Amino acid sequence: MGPDYDDVGAIAILHALADKGEAHILATMASTKYPGVAPVLDVFNTYFNRQHIPIGVPKGNALELRDWQHWTDTLIARYPHKIKSNNEAQDAVMLYRKILASQPDASVTIVTIGFLTNLSNLLDTKADKYSHLDGKQLVKKKVKLLVCMGGKFSEGYEFNVMKDAPASQNVYTNWPTHIIFSGFEIGEKIKAGLPLIHNEKIRNSPVKDAFRISIPQAKEDSLGRKSWDETAVLIAIRGYDQFYTLHPGRIKVEADGKNTWDDSGQGQDYLVEKMDYKEVEALINELIMHTTVITMKARK
Repeated sequence: MGPDYDDVGAIAILHALADKGEAHILATMASTKYPGVAPVLDVFNTYFNRQHIPIGVPKGNALELRDWQHWTDTLIARYPHKIKSNNEAQDAVMLYRKILASQPDASVTIVTIGFLTNLSNLLDTKADKYSHLDGKQLVKKKVKLLVCMGGKFSEGYEFNVMKDAPASQNVYTNWPTHIIFSGFEIGEKIKAGLPLIHNEKIRNSPVKDAFRISIPQAKEDSLGRKSWDETAVLIAIRGYDQFYTLHPGRIKVEADGKNTWDDSGQGQDYLVEKMDYKEVEALINELIMHTTVITMKARK
């Protein structure tokens, strides 16, 4: 949840589609551990009436990148939440193990919109009280699909992959199930947020506040924020085929984080545009305007 506020659009879509009965949310995980990341995740889960959803935060070495626009500070101060610090959140890797062990085989979709730190550490775990399987075995048994906002295709540098390149290398080399990448080029053209911030019927919304605060702070966002993370959540839940086609192969990540693509590889795909991006843009803007059923009064 941060540094970029397309994370806000992503969690709004996640809850919107869950409210439509299209998904059941097992947990929300942070891949960065700046102070306040767990509370702001709790703000969104609480706003969408899912206070019970467990929240995981990295407890070991992890990046501490946060939003420079300071929308997280505003949301934490303004909206209800029970988790007040990261210390009150669960260890993300252990939470992954606990949840995966309890789910039916080949039933879980993981969508990652940040750094691969947690998933890399998950793969490296040993058997424990939750499962006699090691991390790679547990993932292979329980996960049906990993959808990843990461990479630039067919090659390039992309933030999520690059910032923790060793973790990206480990996950993309050793992940034992199918991976679909929503690359940088997919979300770059899709602009979100203006219909939301101009909708006067939506009030006391942390989603609206994040876009309202952030859009004016960058000239490049004057038409709305690019929708990298939203596309990943959308296709993780609704599937790719009405929006995109797949280009098969396998990603390769260099030590400096640059990614290339091996067309002869197997088990992975990246999205290729099929539907006009303006149609996807309209859908994303509609979904992020989804509001909680119970009106919540924000603090002044």
